[in-house]
Amino acid sequence: MDILLIAGLWLDGSAWDDVVPELTALGHRPVAVALPGQGDGNTAATLADQLDAVLAAVDAAPGKPLVVGHSAATSLAWLAADARPEKVAAVALVGGFPAEDGRAYADFFAIEDGVMPFPGWAPFEGPDAADLDAPARDRFAAAAVPVPEAVARGVVRLTDERRFGVPAVLVCPEFTPAQAKEWIAGGDSPELARARSLTYVDVDSGHWPMTTSPRALAHALAEAAAA
Repeated sequence: MDILLIAGLWLDGSAWDDVVPELTALGHRPVAVALPGQGDGNTAATLADQLDAVLAAVDAAPGKPLVVGHSAATSLAWLAADARPEKVAAVALVGGFPAEDGRAYADFFAIEDGVMPFPGWAPFEGPDAADLDAPARDRFAAAAVPVPEAVARGVVRLTDERRFGVPAVLVCPEFTPAQAKEWIAGGDSPELARARSLTYVDVDSGHWPMTTSPRALAHALAEAAAA
C-alpha cells in the first residue's frame, strides 16, 4: 500500500528517514510528503498550501493510500480524509488529535517575525521527551524548521461528513490507548468521537517515535495498512 507520511511541527520530510526503509521492507510504498514552509524556506506558506501538497500526494497515489499525520499534522491527515473521502483508504494519527472545524491548526506558541520557532524543551518535559537523550535533543533543536504564521494560525475547515466513514487508527506513543479513549469520551476530540471506525495501536515511546522507535512505528503503520 502507498503510505503518505506527514511530519508535524518544526519537521521536514527527513523526519521519516528511519521509518521509510522499515516500511519498504514490510512491502509498502512510503512517501514522505514535502510540506510548503517546512524545509523549503517558504515562510509565506499557508495551511491551504500544505493541504494542497497532501492532496496532490493523495491524487498521485496509484491506489487508495494510508495517510499518516504526526502530532499537529493529524489535522492535515484528517483534512485529506475530508477532502478526498473516496480516495483515502484510512488515516493513521500519530500522537495527536485532529482539530475540529473553525479551530486554528496549531496556534500553540509565540510567533516571532512571522514564524513560530521551536520553543525549546521546557514545554515537552515529561512523557513527550523522556526517551530523547541530550544529543538527540540537540540534533532536533538544530534541525527544527520554524513554522510559518499562516500555517500555525490557519483555520481548519471541514465540510464533508463522509470523513467519519474513513477508517482511523490512533497511534498512541506518549499516552496509552486507555488514556486516549478516556479523553475522547470526555469530549476532548469531537472529530474522533464521531469516527465510525476508530482503532488504537500502542507504541511505547515519547512524542517523536519516528526518531526513537522507528521500527515499532513502522510496524504499527503496517498493521494499520493491513487492517
